[in-house]
Amino acid sequence: MQLKYNRQPSLGSSVLKTLIKLFLLIIIFIFAIFLIEKISFPSPEKKFQIDVTNDIKKL
Repeated sequence: MQLKYNRQPSLGSSVLKTLIKLFLLIIIFIFAIFLIEKISFPSPEKKFQIDVTNDIKKL
């Protein structure tokens, strides 16, 4: 006689696996934010001042 194998995981193990995946996802997200902060994106050297008074008067 062959014993029946229980294929369904218990509720505790499935919740634990979900929590571990969520924790790893949060760690990867925080690590990605720190890496993005290390990259120096170019910023414009001069500030643009646009005069829109003529456009406002036309409206």
